[in-house]
Amino acid sequence: MVARQDQTTDPELLEALLQARRGTAFFARKLNELTDADLDGDSLLPGWTRRHLTAHIGYNARAIARLVEWAGTGVETPMYASPEARNHEIEFGATLSPIALRHLFDHSAVHLNVEWRDLPAEAWHHKVKTAQGRTVPAEETVWMRTREVWIHAVDLANGATFTDIPEPVLERLLNDITGAWHTRGTDKDLVVKVTDRDLTFGDTTSDSPTVVTGTLAAVAEWAAGRGTRDVTATGPGAAVPNGAVPAAPKWI
Repeated sequence: MVARQDQTTDPELLEALLQARRGTAFFARKLNELTDADLDGDSLLPGWTRRHLTAHIGYNARAIARLVEWAGTGVETPMYASPEARNHEIEFGATLSPIALRHLFDHSAVHLNVEWRDLPAEAWHHKVKTAQGRTVPAEETVWMRTREVWIHAVDLANGATFTDIPEPVLERLLNDITGAWHTRGTDKDLVVKVTDRDLTFGDTTSDSPTVVTGTLAAVAEWAAGRGTRDVTATGPGAAVPNGAVPAAPKWI
């Protein structure tokens, strides 16, 4: 029996799908390394255990699958009924037994993958609406999921770091984050320099900027609000204490 394949033939979209699937596999590996008792431990996200994080990733796959279904059928199916419904879902998921929680992750990931695989090529351009109210083409769902699984694999606090995330994912992530800062005007007098990719973001016209410098992985980790490891800062924002790196502006 011949295996079913993605209906799209767009090489950029196929590469994006590959990164999303690799991210899902990486999250699965880090999750499977944890014992059932480990699930009760803290994640790197304040107030969330690994249970909350796993539930979030599972229900996120279901929510994104609803958008893909919307693109394929034309029937509006929002990601979530409301922000409150999303939060309640995660809190409920965190109470599931370990085996049920693991099945939630596995089954929801398979469901999303099937929806992507079976979506007709022309439907990838159909418009859907994210939970934040943005109207985007269905192909954006691939990036939405890619970002979730790679970053939250780190948030599982099980040894994964931003250096495990592929460089194309890190670069797009940094573009997204700095773009959000620019839209909100929160990048004033802030310049971000990536040393290993010759990339510069932020307020490059500032006369007295705070300059945050580091490798792509280190800068992306800082920009995503995951710490200041392996980044340095110079300028007004790094004056005290001891040249400390300032916290990154809010991203989401």
